[in-house]
Amino acid sequence: MKKSIQRNLINALGAGALVLAAHGVMAAENLADVVAEGCKVELESYCKAVTPGEGRVLACLYAHEDRLSGRCEYALYDAAAQLEHAIGALTYVANECKTDMQRHCADIQPGEGRLAMCLKNNEQQMSPRCQQAIKDVGLEVTEAQ
Repeated sequence: MKKSIQRNLINALGAGALVLAAHGVMAAENLADVVAEGCKVELESYCKAVTPGEGRVLACLYAHEDRLSGRCEYALYDAAAQLEHAIGALTYVANECKTDMQRHCADIQPGEGRLAMCLKNNEQQMSPRCQQAIKDVGLEVTEAQ
């Protein structure tokens, strides 16, 4: 994999996972598992002392990009593809449910999965288009903290 593509994948993965985590979408945790498994050797060799959080582990992989195995590169690529799909699904739901969110969730502060939880909690009161979008993407949320 070319260095610039690899670098872009690592950067996109970090930014996108933060977006999904901020919205409380389960996919962010699954992406971390994909990278952790695929890059196990690299994480143990180069990033063992790195405190997880705020993109530090991905920054470590980025710093050692010239030493990543094919398996790790594939895990990063796979996670980035899954991330793209998850963000597309989130965008689809946001577009289809915009009016419903304004009606039922206007007083909800965005972040930590609160809007997604509001959608799920009020799903039966949402428009058919919004209900279908939630069903289409299989929206899963984590509890807001």
